[in-house]
Amino acid sequence: MLFDTHAHLNAVQFDEDREEVIQRAKDEGVSHIVVVGFDRPTIHGALELSDNYEFIYAAVGWHPVDAIDMTEEDLKWIEELASHPKVVAIGEMGLDYHWDKSPKDVQMDVFRKQIQLAKKVNLPIVIHNRDATEDVVSTLKEEKAEEVGGIMHCYSGSLEIAKECMDMNFYISFGGPVTFKNAKRPKEVAQEIPLDRILIETDCPYLSPHPLRGKRNESSYVKYVAEQIAELKGISFEEIAKKTSDNAFHLFGIKR
Repeated sequence: MLFDTHAHLNAVQFDEDREEVIQRAKDEGVSHIVVVGFDRPTIHGALELSDNYEFIYAAVGWHPVDAIDMTEEDLKWIEELASHPKVVAIGEMGLDYHWDKSPKDVQMDVFRKQIQLAKKVNLPIVIHNRDATEDVVSTLKEEKAEEVGGIMHCYSGSLEIAKECMDMNFYISFGGPVTFKNAKRPKEVAQEIPLDRILIETDCPYLSPHPLRGKRNESSYVKYVAEQIAELKGISFEEIAKKTSDNAFHLFGIKR
């Protein structure tokens, strides 16, 4: 069975056929999904899905692109939601220097506050990093994020940085890009890091894996990620499916 550790089934792209998409995931052997909320509307959507489907869980946090919109009231609300029985992580959070909607200092403030909150409520964190690797890693170290650990979501960085993150109690999660033919770095990292630190995800509806690039991604496609990592490591698909699921159950504290 497969575990999609990062999905946005709460996105508007699924409004027309959400139930069918979820059923397809089950039919393709996806046993568990974490749906990620990153602002008020998407958090509500993630919670609603986790309430309606036994095998769906939620992560709640605030995206760095929208950091400028987050209020103290929002932060308190996320803290309250942390006690919800289906909330298994805080995030996605982090830094995004690609888009300039939120100034870097505002992003950093919101990032630090969410790490501190995660430590307070004792939940792992889900890290979004775009063009900000040095600042993300140094902030995780300064805030002692290893106390809760978490996920480097849709990892695209170097093997050296992956090792630093693993040393801080983080799992390295791979999505569709690891299947791209020109994705040398993700393939190298997936090949080299230990099995007990790997997670798989879709980030659907974004980043569809090969051979479906350009189409809407969905949770059932996580199998393509598992197949690619199995091939890179020279082991069976079943072993990757089992080990990455075991890792997710352990990290999120989910009982089978």
